[in-house]
Amino acid sequence: MNPPLHNGRRAATTRRRERAYAALREALAAGEPVSVSGIARRAELYRSFFYRHNDLLQEIQAAQNRSRSDGEHGVTLASLRADLANANDRNSRLTARIRQLEQALSRALGERAWRESGTGTPTDIHVLQEQITQLEQHNEELNAELSERDYSCRD
Repeated sequence: MNPPLHNGRRAATTRRRERAYAALREALAAGEPVSVSGIARRAELYRSFFYRHNDLLQEIQAAQNRSRSDGEHGVTLASLRADLANANDRNSRLTARIRQLEQALSRALGERAWRESGTGTPTDIHVLQEQITQLEQHNEELNAELSERDYSCRD
């Protein structure tokens, strides 16, 4: 190949590559979606240029993976971080709620076992307390009668 033509062709390829990299940087800086077609359009190059230069193609694909915002889903690094923080908060709340429910269940099962074993207080304790009060009053009345009899017998 003729060296001046070869050098000219190499210089033209270098300029195209520079335009391609500049177009990629501009698209990333503008926050635009990155694609081979978009970068080719911005750099005023044919798409086939990128497919002939594998390193450029890989750079565009890497940029797509880094900055992909999936227009349909609106997924960004910030939204993923927010989702993670929300998930962690929800996890903490659910863990606390589970602990609370486990403690309530444990108390309920403990009380039930205590009642069913017969060692616990009966459910009708109010009735029994009233009977105790009545019996204590009756006992006082009998003691009072007994005291009166003893006092009257001494006379």
